[in-house]
Amino acid sequence: MKKSSIPPKDPLQAFGRRLAELRKEQGISQEQLAYMSGVARSYVSGVERGQRNISLINITRLAEALQLPASKLLE
Repeated sequence: MKKSSIPPKDPLQAFGRRLAELRKEQGISQEQLAYMSGVARSYVSGVERGQRNISLINITRLAEALQLPASKLLE
């Protein structure tokens, strides 16, 4: 599957795409990330699909689970 070089205009989709990219780079499933961060797998899925308006607290939880600074998720 070819990735688009044009970033999505929707910030929720952009964030979700970045989260999925970083999660996959580490070889972690959505279920594993959910467990490590203390959020539901369905929530992680919704965030990655750009359907959830993620809170700062959950951004921090996901970043800590991925052992990355939260700013990395916003790049």
